Amino acid sequence: MATLTVWKFDTPDGATQAEQALESLQKQELIQVLDAATVSWEEGKKKPKTRQANSMLSVGVLGGMFWGLLFGVIFFVPIIGLVIGAASGALAGALTDVGIDDDFIRQVREQVTPGTSALFVLTSGEVLDRVHASLREQGIRGELIETNLSADQEANLRTMLQEEDA
Repeated sequence: MATLTVWKFDTPDGATQAEQALESLQKQELIQVLDAATVSWEEGKKKPKTRQANSMLSVGVLGGMFWGLLFGVIFFVPIIGLVIGAASGALAGALTDVGIDDDFIRQVREQVTPGTSALFVLTSGEVLDRVHASLREQGIRGELIETNLSADQEANLRTMLQEEDA
């Protein structure tokens, strides 16, 4: 079973620091990172910068299409508003099918705001308490927002992404 976690940081560069720490944890085999992306939102900017974390991945499992869909629903659809209301509902529905529900989207939207950053990570086989403790030991303070994907939801996610690649 894969776990999608979001680590929120109170600075725009916190997610980049956490990404480097996760890379170290992966080398120590404390975590298996399947895919990751960062969001950095500078104070005073209207929207965040997003980036897929390729440094610790040979091939990202989810790819840019998934991160674009997720970040679009969380950060950009509210800006666009009613113009694409029906389309945003379909996008949110597709994410719900893979275990990312409205509460998760709302939590991230409310917490990742200008002046903050977030690290989105799809992992397998980690012990979150150990990972969190290791990040704290390195002086990286973040707030964890988490959603677990069941095996079926993970399979649905992979199917959805393969269909869109075709």
